[in-house]
Amino acid sequence: MDKLAVEPASQAGAQVIEVRGVSVEFGGVKAIDALDARLDAPVCGLIGPNGAGKTTLVNLMSGFVRATTCALALDGVELLALSPERRVRLGLRSSFQTEQVVEDLSVWDNVQAMLDHVPHALADATAQVRRAREHTGLLDSAAIRSSELDLFRRRMVEVAKALVGGPRLILFDEPGAGLDERESTVLRDAIADIPSRFGAQVLLIDHDVDLIAAVCTQTLVLDFGRRLALGPTREVLAGAFAAKLDSDRFTSAYKLRLQPDDQTIEWAHIEEDGRSSVTVDEPGSDG
Repeated sequence: MDKLAVEPASQAGAQVIEVRGVSVEFGGVKAIDALDARLDAPVCGLIGPNGAGKTTLVNLMSGFVRATTCALALDGVELLALSPERRVRLGLRSSFQTEQVVEDLSVWDNVQAMLDHVPHALADATAQVRRAREHTGLLDSAAIRSSELDLFRRRMVEVAKALVGGPRLILFDEPGAGLDERESTVLRDAIADIPSRFGAQVLLIDHDVDLIAAVCTQTLVLDFGRRLALGPTREVLAGAFAAKLDSDRFTSAYKLRLQPDDQTIEWAHIEEDGRSSVTVDEPGSDG
């Protein structure tokens, strides 16, 4: 049976995401094509060229798109008929490329508002919000209106919102886009510590090779909605992988071009006659 599931964890941050035969179509175009994958690391990376299906896969997990044929379960609970809000209550969290911050609310109230949508003990609410703010470096920003925040602190509010209410799986879609080196380092450390401190697994999409390499122990590579590679992150980033797709015309391949000031991933679509087109990952592009 086609299936996408998050299995119960045997230890904090050690959930398992099972993807079996999952397909998603938009107007006859397959954004996800019979995808199979097992992601069992505390922090998993998801990379691929523009249009590979990365964001579609995250939106499928969140409940914002439907699979053509798919069973979706969290700890044995079928999710396909559940709204995104119900999935949040069950422990799924999503952080998007554009911050979902309420401008008129303070930092504290933005994080507190997340608890209105998830089960929690009322007596524990204040402690949860403080813990999330402490983890993301926002202890001194509680009363600041979100409209006054810079990009970096808005991103950290997004992270803090994902940490309250007992998350099980947090989906980050390019959280590092637009951040400078110092800010990226703070974000990296905050994400890396989520499994051990909050007991949640993390799935991270980003074009920042340094961020993926630093925090993800397992990485899935997508192209044309199919699995191009899956394995330990350092092996995936160090190698050159290729995979034959449905059409006999195309092979997908990628290589990591390591430069001191410009670590980027180059993607090549190679036709049988030897012609190829090469693209370079760009932050903020559709996945």
